[in-house]
Amino acid sequence: MSLIVLVLVTGVIFLAADAVMLPKVVKPLFERHLGDAILRSPRPAPAVLFYFLYVAGMVWFVGWPALQEGAPAMALLNGALLGLRAYGAYELVSWTVMRDWHPRMVAVDMAWGTTLTAVSISAGVLAALAIS
Repeated sequence: MSLIVLVLVTGVIFLAADAVMLPKVVKPLFERHLGDAILRSPRPAPAVLFYFLYVAGMVWFVGWPALQEGAPAMALLNGALLGLRAYGAYELVSWTVMRDWHPRMVAVDMAWGTTLTAVSISAGVLAALAIS
């Protein structure tokens, strides 16, 4: 039961926060620098695949070990490191190879990914610990 709570709480928080941040902050920032290279609306299949794989990775690599240790602080720290690494890989490679990629996009998205991952997975661990 605690694994189900971990997955559900982590996923809901991650999706809800991203649903607010992406259209309000990230998309306008990326449109400012990338112009018409940005789609008007995202492609649903790759988006679903990303969220499924990323939340599964958060749970496998960060949440489940922290839950077994009873250590939500470990989830917060390791979630931040996972978010920094994952979002950093995407942003830094994109900045390396894409002509119009901007350092502000890199900084905002890396900070967001770090924070979002850390908060989502640690909240999931806290919720799972609360029911066990």
